[in-house]
Amino acid sequence: MSHHKPDPNKNINLTIDGLPVTVPEGTRILEAARKVNCRIPTLCDHPDLGKRAVCRVCVVECDGRGKLAAACANDVAEGMKVVTHNARLTLIRKTIVELILADHPQECLTCIRSKKCELQSLAEQLGIRESAFRHEAQRSGQPVTESLTLTRDMGKCVKCGRCVEACQEVQNIRAINSSCRSIHYEISAPYGQSLTDGQCVFCGQCARVCPVGAIYEHDQSGAAWAALAGGGETAARIDPAIGAAFDEALGLPSGTVSAGKLVTALKRLGFGKVYDANFSASTAAAAICEELLRRIGQGRQPEKPQLPLITGCWGGLSKFVENCGGDLADCVYQWDSKAHGCENTVAISPCLAKKYNAPEMTLTVREIARMFTLAGIELSSLSESPFDEAAGKSGEAPKLADFHPAEGMDGVEKAQVSFMGSTLQLLTVHGLANARKMLDFIRKGECKAAFVEILCCPDNSGGCGSIGAYLPEILHKNG
Repeated sequence: MSHHKPDPNKNINLTIDGLPVTVPEGTRILEAARKVNCRIPTLCDHPDLGKRAVCRVCVVECDGRGKLAAACANDVAEGMKVVTHNARLTLIRKTIVELILADHPQECLTCIRSKKCELQSLAEQLGIRESAFRHEAQRSGQPVTESLTLTRDMGKCVKCGRCVEACQEVQNIRAINSSCRSIHYEISAPYGQSLTDGQCVFCGQCARVCPVGAIYEHDQSGAAWAALAGGGETAARIDPAIGAAFDEALGLPSGTVSAGKLVTALKRLGFGKVYDANFSASTAAAAICEELLRRIGQGRQPEKPQLPLITGCWGGLSKFVENCGGDLADCVYQWDSKAHGCENTVAISPCLAKKYNAPEMTLTVREIARMFTLAGIELSSLSESPFDEAAGKSGEAPKLADFHPAEGMDGVEKAQVSFMGSTLQLLTVHGLANARKMLDFIRKGECKAAFVEILCCPDNSGGCGSIGAYLPEILHKNG
């Protein structure tokens, strides 16, 4: 059976709710509708995942025949006539969502995703106040926290499969799976084991795509409040490029929250000092550089490989490399991001992955945003404040180097630096599926880089920054 490959240069003409629209061949009905501002509700669809057609909330009528099609999974066709909203479709969508709600805990006031839940928003959009199918469903277990990083509350799972695809297809980890069929269908870890005991490396991509409160970051905001009230000075350290994540978490226009406003807000919460993570990152880079030079001096040893030096700013790196084959364990150098100069430090990051095996309390943007809300702090109206200078650190941080896409390797960026008459290649890999391929290249001897940094986010959307960007200038000074 042959499959037609869409030609992006070919235009398709159709009408949606009577409005003419022209889009490239291969465009989904859902995407085409957005071109003419027709908003089709959906639950299982996610921009970073493939065609799903699981929830069926996005059904539309095509070609006047009353036939229903999932807008998220069906492409447009020449001359197609699509109806996205009418009384029949509204009733179908309401029935689908009511059925989901009938088996969903009604705990919105206490749910971690309240006001940020896609199911809650969908019910409000469809005007659902009470499900006609409501029954007192038995809770399928209590929330379970794994490795002080992820909390699973599978009683709230809507079985959309987003987390499974993110884990299996996007990250190629396969720590989460689907099992059984029909009413027994569920999302779980293979063989019913815990995430901690399985293949999970706590990259957090499953929580990022979950539309409800079925899987989310372990909330440490209570411990943070206790630390602030416990006497003594507590410091905060902010990851770079974190403002955009706060804009999204608080529903503010892009560019509203700046680093200076965050410093002001954190001090109002009670933090005595607020540090820029760039300083601790440059210190870590210096330590990594020292270790790299030591290994270069030893040369490459096939019987016990220590090059390239493999590092990353997330706690699951060692487990990931071990899961991929323990033969490269000696290449891993797990650097400690803990700030110095204050006994109690709270790290604030857009990345859930930094919670796992963290040497200090680590809060995600969503956790600290809830603290701001509880304290009545509105970031958009705050003035700017400078970062505090960390003990033992002065002057400017090293200039960051530009990494460029590596030809022939997906998700890989590279930089080159001259060092003592030779050229060292430095690589940064985005996403664990790409990282797994890179480890295979290293294992086969096809990677000649001296340094490989693995960032667990496929697109580095969290803006955590790269340690590798500091290395060229440090190496240049040492060379």
